[in-house]
Amino acid sequence: MWIEILLLAKLARQPLHGYELRKQVEESTGRALSNNSLYPALRRFAEAGAVTHAAEPQAGKPPRHIYTITDIGRELLHDLLADLPAELAGDSAEFLARLASFRFLAPAERTAVLDARAAALTAQAERMAKLAAAQPDPWSRLVLDEVGRRLAAEQDWLATVRVRAGEPLSEEELR
Repeated sequence: MWIEILLLAKLARQPLHGYELRKQVEESTGRALSNNSLYPALRRFAEAGAVTHAAEPQAGKPPRHIYTITDIGRELLHDLLADLPAELAGDSAEFLARLASFRFLAPAERTAVLDARAAALTAQAERMAKLAAAQPDPWSRLVLDEVGRRLAAEQDWLATVRVRAGEPLSEEELR
């Protein structure tokens, strides 16, 4: 689902052709996006009425398709962003895709997403602590302790994000 969020969020800013869209997603997330993920998602969006596409002629080349988000697509993007189900809240990619598009959410909606992530991190940390306490192998315990440390560090980071998430949109975010 994170791919769909990132694609719609980029299209919400401006119409793009497939290559530009893929490039912008990769540049803003560091994650490679294959054509096998990109074009089927765009096809599903078009079939659902979330995006439209128009062929743009190019000299000496096949036309490229420019994708534009529709009102249905904006509504879909909002719904995907504002909802972080418990079963996805522990997935970093799902959470970070939503966080990257917090500009589209109201402060209370941002807080709800952060709450879902925090609850997932707390559950994961408790599980790691139990596993570490019961682990007789010192190397495995070392790994479990490190995972727990990273979860605690993310909880600390979330506290700083929470402060910013409660603020109104800046001029830059409004653009």
